[in-house]
Amino acid sequence: MTFSVPVTVRGYELDVNGHLNQAVYHQYAEHARWEVLVAAGLVPDKLQLSGLGPVVLESNVKYLRELHLGDEIAVTCACRWGAGKAFWMDQQILKLDGTVSAEFSVVLGLMDLKARKLVADPGQRLLQLAESPDVLGLR
Repeated sequence: MTFSVPVTVRGYELDVNGHLNQAVYHQYAEHARWEVLVAAGLVPDKLQLSGLGPVVLESNVKYLRELHLGDEIAVTCACRWGAGKAFWMDQQILKLDGTVSAEFSVVLGLMDLKARKLVADPGQRLLQLAESPDVLGLR
């Protein structure tokens, strides 16, 4: 399942060239990752009370098309699960006409906040806590 959140490019996010600053693309992707967790019922307080926190282990971005002031976009998240301590989110920043502005490949983990170590099976832990696990591609 692909989750999407709308964003409008704001003036203070632009660089000297008049297009979206490269660091803001990362902020948009981070915003969407939190929104997909919230949509699954995994609000930050619930995660923290469970002693867990998501962490980014690696983030790769490919910039494809520039964004400008007022551009309305969608930032997508699609989770991939496997064995081990990591999981993945594939993300795109899309203009409303479908043009892909950026693609992200993000490796994440779920940290045990007390032990300060990654949990062995993050998908299973999130499945136990989520109210709508299907948003994360969990069943």
